[in-house]
Amino acid sequence: MADTTLMDKLVSLCKRRGFVFQSSEIYGGLGSVWDYGPLGVALKRNVKDRWWNSMVHARDDIEGLDAAILMHPRVWEASGHVAGFTDPLVDCRQCKNRFRADDPRIKGSPGQPDAQCPVCGTRGSLTEPRMFNLMFKTFMGPVEDSASVVYLRPETAQGIYVNYLNVLQSSRQRIPFGIAQIGKAFRNEITPGNFIFRTREFEQMEMQFFVQPGTDAEWFERWREWRMGWHRSLGLDPAKLQWHQHSGSELAHYARAAFDIQYRFPFGWQEIEGIHNRGDFDLGRHQEYSGKKLEYFDQAKNQRYLPNIVETSAGADRVTLTLLVDAYREEQVEGETRVVLGLHPGIAPITAGVFPLVKKDGMPELADALYHELRRQFACFYDDSGAIGRRYRRMDEAGTPFGLTVDGDTLTARTVTVRHRDSMQQERVGLDRVAGYLKEKLGAGNWELPPAPISQLPAPGS
Repeated sequence: MADTTLMDKLVSLCKRRGFVFQSSEIYGGLGSVWDYGPLGVALKRNVKDRWWNSMVHARDDIEGLDAAILMHPRVWEASGHVAGFTDPLVDCRQCKNRFRADDPRIKGSPGQPDAQCPVCGTRGSLTEPRMFNLMFKTFMGPVEDSASVVYLRPETAQGIYVNYLNVLQSSRQRIPFGIAQIGKAFRNEITPGNFIFRTREFEQMEMQFFVQPGTDAEWFERWREWRMGWHRSLGLDPAKLQWHQHSGSELAHYARAAFDIQYRFPFGWQEIEGIHNRGDFDLGRHQEYSGKKLEYFDQAKNQRYLPNIVETSAGADRVTLTLLVDAYREEQVEGETRVVLGLHPGIAPITAGVFPLVKKDGMPELADALYHELRRQFACFYDDSGAIGRRYRRMDEAGTPFGLTVDGDTLTARTVTVRHRDSMQQERVGLDRVAGYLKEKLGAGNWELPPAPISQLPAPGS
C-alpha cells in the first residue's frame, strides 16, 4: 500500500527548503511539470556530475555527446516511435478524467455498459480505448502543415545512434566503445504523477555501448554489475534496490534482454534505470531508412559488421527523487521531531553551513571570512539568523552534513566547532585545517566506477 503520508511530507519539505517547486505555480501550476529550486538544482547537478564522471571521465572507452532535441522526422519513423509509441486511452464522459485503458482501478471493460469510472464511479461513461501517441508534435518554419512537422524527442538515445559514425571517426575510438549523453526528453504521459517520478518533461542519463556481435551478452552482464554498483555508491539502502527482468510481452520488440534497477518507493517498487541488450536493431533501422552504411570495419580481423548495442538508461529526476526518499527520516530529539535528509556528503547540495554563535565579539567577521574561503572549494551556506539550534535544524532538513560554528574558542584557540548532521556529535578542528578536514571526509566514499582501470579489465571472451 502506498505511503502517501511520507510523500506528502517530502513534497512539503522540497518546497519549504527550495528543492522543487510546482511549475507556473502563481498561475495555478501546470500538471506534472516541476521547477528545481536552489537546493534541487544543486542536488540534481551532483547526480549528473557523478554519472558523467563514472561514465566518461573514469573510462577511456566512452565519449560524450550533446545531441539536439529537434531531429529529422525520419529518425522517429526509423526508431518506430511514430507508428508504435502509443498508449491505449479512455475518457470518462461524466467527470472528464482520462485514464490508460489498462488502469487497474477500472472495473469492467472500457466502452461497455459495465465499465465503472475509478474517479466518479459512473457506469457506462468510459469511452472505447483509442491509441494515443506520446510524442509532443510541433512545427518547424512559418507554415503549420504536415511537411513541417517535427517532434520533441521522447528519448535521447536516437541522437546517439545517428551520430555513431561521427563520434567513432572523430574520436578515433575502436569497438567496443560507448557514447554517453545527458539531456531533456519529453513524453505526453497520460497518467503522470508521484511528484517528480513520472513527468512530461524530464532528463535522461543514457549510454549506448557498441560491441562486436557475439560479445553483447557478456558486456550486458558487466554493465548490469557496474550500474547497480553506481547506485549503491550514492548511499542508497541496498535492501531497497532490486533487479526486475523483462520477459514475455514486457520485453520490447528490439531487445534481446532487459533488466530494470528498481527502488522501493512509498508507492511501490519502481524503475530508476534500465539496462538493455538491443542487438543491432537500432543501427540496422537507421541504416535502412537513411541509406547510409553504418557498419564497422575491424582492420585487425579484416571483418565488417553492424555493432550490437548495450544500453544503460537512467532518469536524472528519478535518481534525484530516490535520493530524497531514501535520505528522509524523522527522529525524536529531546521531545521534538528532528527532520533529516541523510544524504551522502559527496552528493548533498550544501557541504557545510557556517555560523557565528552570536552577532558580536568579532564572530560574524571571522565566520564570514571562513565562509568565503571555503566556498572556493565547497558548496557552503552562511546563516546568522536565530538560535544556533534552529540553524542546525534548517541545515538538517537541507541534508547538509557539516555545521561549522565560530564561537568564543575560535577567537582564543583558533578552532571551530564541527557538528555532524547524522550523529549530532561535535568536535573541535583547527581553523586552518577546516578545508583539509572537509576534503578528507568527502573523499571517504567510493565514488568511481569501474573498480579497476579499463585497460586492466579483460575483454569479453578472453
